[in-house]
Amino acid sequence: MVGGGSSERSLQRALELGAIDRAAEGPEDALDGVDVCFVCAPVSAVVESAAAALASGGDAVVSDVGSTKCSVLEGLAERGLSVEDRSRFVGGHPLAGAETAGVDHASADLFQDARWYLTPTESTSGVHYDRLYRTVSALGARPAAIGASIHDRLMATVSHLPHVLANALVSQAAHELVEESQTLPATGPSFRDATRVAGANPPLWRDIFLANRDAIDGEIETLVASLRKVQEDLRAGDADAIERSIERSRADRRRLLESELAGGAVSEVRAAVPNRPGIVAQLALAVGEAGVNIVDMALYPAPDMRSGAIALWVQGDGSAERVIGVVEALGFRAHVA
Repeated sequence: MVGGGSSERSLQRALELGAIDRAAEGPEDALDGVDVCFVCAPVSAVVESAAAALASGGDAVVSDVGSTKCSVLEGLAERGLSVEDRSRFVGGHPLAGAETAGVDHASADLFQDARWYLTPTESTSGVHYDRLYRTVSALGARPAAIGASIHDRLMATVSHLPHVLANALVSQAAHELVEESQTLPATGPSFRDATRVAGANPPLWRDIFLANRDAIDGEIETLVASLRKVQEDLRAGDADAIERSIERSRADRRRLLESELAGGAVSEVRAAVPNRPGIVAQLALAVGEAGVNIVDMALYPAPDMRSGAIALWVQGDGSAERVIGVVEALGFRAHVA
């Protein structure tokens, strides 16, 4: 395990704790003989760091752990990297973490059972995607392929918008208290839970908001429309409409929780595909968009390297049939192994 960074103190501490085996002096030194490279940097620095890693030579698959993906892909495309180098980059985003930071707060089970989004593109190397997928799985996480734009819209909804809302709620409460010359009352759990992330790491979240501003802007518009509807029902005194809205929200929350916990039997589906750039990403993204969870995958190239098979282990009742339908819709053959 090789680690690199701008803080000599942090690197030394990581060595002392055994988090890394060697501290690198630069990108080329860090990538020497490495199979997988994770760029762990603020959103504003990911492109520069990832580009340096890709340009340093070697055959490592390079990934990041940031919560926005389109801006990274756009930034790398502007860096003049070769097609071969760009094919080794696969964006990533583990949905795991804690409020504490630094190697002293590292946890061996941080990624256990955590969803880890991977955002391959049509130019992604299948071999490198497979290598990253297996590495993420070995950490205990549950990797899932998703398109970069879909990822950013999803994160705007479930991660970025809650931060925007928490900041607004706290500021509104503080403003009201100042206006009324009141001291802070004993806040209930609703306010505490809804505003837990308010004010979190201003420089970090400033960069995240800006990097994903288009998707966040759209989600704010949708939220404002929802709030306007509640406002209209309140002004009209429409008790039935208000109750129906709350009932829908309860049902929606239950559905979201059930989809997260859904399991089921695991089936193996084998797809016969041509050996061409982007085929693994194309298949993984299509299956993910069909709502099927890929538990594991493996590549089986033919001796002539012109074609091969991709084995997908999928979870859930009826998932195998759905995957076969997806594969056939793409023009390939598939069967349950």
